[in-house]
Amino acid sequence: MKTNKNSSIHILIISYLLVFLVSCSKEKSVVNPGVNAAAINTSRAVAVGTSSTSNDSIYVVGTCAHGHQLDSISITGLPAMIIGYLAGNYTGYTFQKAYTDKDSSGNIAGYVVIIQFNGNPVGVKFDASGNFLNVLEQREGHDLAGEGWHKGGRFDDRDGKYKDTVSMTSLPAAIAAYFNTNYPQDTLIRAYKNRDSSYIVFSIDDGAFATMFAADGSLIRRTELQQPRGGIMAINQSALTAAVQSYLSSTYPNYVFKQAFSFSENGAMVGYVVCIDANGTKYAVQFDASGNFVQAITLI
Repeated sequence: MKTNKNSSIHILIISYLLVFLVSCSKEKSVVNPGVNAAAINTSRAVAVGTSSTSNDSIYVVGTCAHGHQLDSISITGLPAMIIGYLAGNYTGYTFQKAYTDKDSSGNIAGYVVIIQFNGNPVGVKFDASGNFLNVLEQREGHDLAGEGWHKGGRFDDRDGKYKDTVSMTSLPAAIAAYFNTNYPQDTLIRAYKNRDSSYIVFSIDDGAFATMFAADGSLIRRTELQQPRGGIMAINQSALTAAVQSYLSSTYPNYVFKQAFSFSENGAMVGYVVCIDANGTKYAVQFDASGNFVQAITLI
């Protein structure tokens, strides 16, 4: 097992001003009394659970445009394309709720689906045909306005301080033993301890990998992030192309950067993989050399 002690990362905190909350018709929303709703753009919020760090409710925001309304529907009312997407990208998910997003004329403009995955709520938005649009940002109730997080809150990793980073020498003995026994040639790049005390370790050997462990150090699974093609390099967020960063910002609002890799062949760049945390769910998002989206893998 080899460790990379010189890697460093920079966080891009994506914050944007949201407002609330004019109720999406037929769906109860909340209003932060400190916000002048007339002064800023409107956004919509739907309750999806309770924070693990407080008794505050968790909301997904940006569910529908101004003048639109959300109407509840059952899972059987969703297009088959949406059901297939959820099954393929969130294996073992539990359906929680779903809505049609209707415009002022009553036409369906899209769908919002809330699921439970790996113990966390996930809000996913689709267009009227069932095509995936984006993963909705989550906020605790009293953080609906402003930056969307507070110190000590469920989403305080948005502060960019990487408090969840674990040094390789501090990994549990069971995790170190796993790599030494099974993948002694892996170069360990970076490790994080999740809120549920599970771990995720990024490494490079003949490919780039994300290996997930339970709190006791037992293996959950090892995922190859991209098939090996020539050279692999761990890179900082600042090394990503503008196209990649733009896609991540729009598709995973307020995501938290974890690790990225570049892939080259015969000295030419062929693609990137960017590992992120979007509201407690980890994704590995693949791009080609031009920064065009290829696919996303849900890690945990």
